[in-house]
Amino acid sequence: MKPIVRTFGNMLLGLSWLAALPAAAANASPYPVAGLAPYQRPADAPTIKEFARSDAWRAAALRGVTAPPPESILKFLDHQGAWYNPFTHPGMPAPYDLRGLHAPQKAAP
Repeated sequence: MKPIVRTFGNMLLGLSWLAALPAAAANASPYPVAGLAPYQRPADAPTIKEFARSDAWRAAALRGVTAPPPESILKFLDHQGAWYNPFTHPGMPAPYDLRGLHAPQKAAP
């Protein structure tokens, strides 16, 4: 008999959440919903005119890559824009951190 009571209680709890949803939607502020026109960039969205690749950016991108870096990596960095690049940010810590991006950086002399 207990499983039936527990199931009925869970059903009532779920229905109470459904009853609260319209009230929450009525109190929501008007905020633009993403995805209504995914093919269209918003008119007031910021744009990047030029991405400056400084020596510091290149050194940070090549951190942990043995010298001389492979030509494929250099070409990849030459075509890298201002978008997010997971290869220049630390991922999982040791023992999976092959490039040592989680290790403290040595101070420049």
